[in-house]
Amino acid sequence: MDKLKGKTAVITGATSGMALATAKLFVEEGAYVFITGRRQPQLDAAAKEIGKNVTTVQADSSKLADLDRLYETVKAKKGSVDILFASAGIGDFNVPIGSVTEEIFDNTFNLNVRGTLFTVQKALPLMRDGGSIILNGSIASQKGFPGLGVYNASKAAVRSFARTWTNDLKARKIRVNVISPGTIDTGVFVGKAELRDQFLPLIPMGRVGQPCEIATVALFLACEDSSFITGIELFVDGGTIQV
Repeated sequence: MDKLKGKTAVITGATSGMALATAKLFVEEGAYVFITGRRQPQLDAAAKEIGKNVTTVQADSSKLADLDRLYETVKAKKGSVDILFASAGIGDFNVPIGSVTEEIFDNTFNLNVRGTLFTVQKALPLMRDGGSIILNGSIASQKGFPGLGVYNASKAAVRSFARTWTNDLKARKIRVNVISPGTIDTGVFVGKAELRDQFLPLIPMGRVGQPCEIATVALFLACEDSSFITGIELFVDGGTIQV
């Protein structure tokens, strides 16, 4: 316990699933968290679930004005950031190349790529030297899953960001790493159990992951346990990509 005692964390897209589980664990470990989401009722429910040491900011990470408002709130309340988990993202399933529209492309890249970029950029004036930035990737960065071409490409871009930003920020000793989940049992699969189960034969461990199994990895990358780790893409996927 208390691995994050006295730390301030910002977690985007944290109203459910992996990011919410991470926010809960961070608070249990002593951090104060700021969480974002696009819908206030879901934010209120998430804050109630977290229980303490949390501030909610209604924000869409693809909108720069919303990000400015997020960091203005952080600055006013805490003054600085130790940990940033840029988690907000979106993906459309079952969209082969012939079915990709401008809207699908724009929505995916605006949030997953543009949103990630500016979530990090706008945090930097508040980031403490020696801080930790965690980006939400995906095993899709390494695989050509059919019907997911736009999503796959967006997550490959996130992986590339981490490599460059590791060098950009090394003078400040800010570590930048990517968590790339495999098939995790989150709200994205609500009503889509058949889609989820299609991935099971690809997972050597024979099951889907749970949000808490992402949260513990995020904690590792956020705290001093990973003090000599930067620039990596850490797969949490039951072995899907490795074998």
